[in-house]
Amino acid sequence: MPRRAEPPARRATVRDVAARAGVSPGTVSKALNGTGQISRATRDRILAAAQEIDFRPNALARSVFERRSYTVGLITTDSFERFSVPVMLGAEDALGAGKISVFMCDSRDDPIREKHYVDVLLGRRVDGFIVTGRIFNEREPLDVSPGVPVVYALTPSSDPGDCSIVVDDAAAGRVAGEHLIRLGRRRIGHITGSAWFDPARRRAAGLAEALGAAGLEVAGDPLYGDWTEAWGRQATHILLRSCPEVDAIYCGSDILARGVGDSLRELGRRVPEDVALIGTDNWEFIAGGARPPLTSVDLGLSTVGRLAARRLLEAIGGNSRAGKEYVPCHLVVRGSTDDLPPASTGSAS
Repeated sequence: MPRRAEPPARRATVRDVAARAGVSPGTVSKALNGTGQISRATRDRILAAAQEIDFRPNALARSVFERRSYTVGLITTDSFERFSVPVMLGAEDALGAGKISVFMCDSRDDPIREKHYVDVLLGRRVDGFIVTGRIFNEREPLDVSPGVPVVYALTPSSDPGDCSIVVDDAAAGRVAGEHLIRLGRRRIGHITGSAWFDPARRRAAGLAEALGAAGLEVAGDPLYGDWTEAWGRQATHILLRSCPEVDAIYCGSDILARGVGDSLRELGRRVPEDVALIGTDNWEFIAGGARPPLTSVDLGLSTVGRLAARRLLEAIGGNSRAGKEYVPCHLVVRGSTDDLPPASTGSAS
């Protein structure tokens, strides 16, 4: 005869945990959710009882009871994922502690696509949104229902009443300039990306501030262009033709710095003996693989994500913040700025 299938084991409930721990179901709920005034001994006894009978909280019931979905939406415009992925990983680190899931949607910088994703996620009753992207200029606020909290990461909202977590780009320029000055470099050039990109101008201003404090000026004018290796190579030739005595260059990105390094070698300039070189982003794939390895300013992208997630959780809990909050950057020193005195340089060809 065929064996009769065993009935599925009954799932443990809050009442089972309460009976085993000798407390009320309400006390169990408070202990498991971390709420209420419960002694440490009672909480430990409840948690032990839950583990002994393999109790697993019903997420759906919990969400209905607390009127929350325990999900958040992360809207990004970064198709290249260079900036949004570190932010997302940092956000997930912070949200995961609260067992909150993340829906990530790439709008591809398309307002219609973004609106579609927002509508879909609101239909899923997400508890809030984190908005990020690769363009750090201000953006219009996300079009969401009243009362739905939104935190902006990297790409700040144009509404000062919104909460925006951003990189301290001016500090990035200062950190780079101060490091080069400590190394004895005095003729420091700057090659960066597009002038319409707000962080590019802020990094240039930070560098000028650091040099000014030491009685120095940027060698030539900051050279604005594309965020490409090709521009880095071209700008290096431009800079050295106008300022052949340059002994250090700060670049607005690691990609640019790689192009700069190529041209310096072509022109017979050694890095770091003749020209010290610093990038921005601390993109390990680029900075660590450069020859010599590239000193770079780390913008703290994962910290931006973690802080954005914490601010979103606070807003979901009714404690929202307004304005921009800046995340500090730090310098990662590698071989392109070894502590060597600058060598005398000749004219660039």
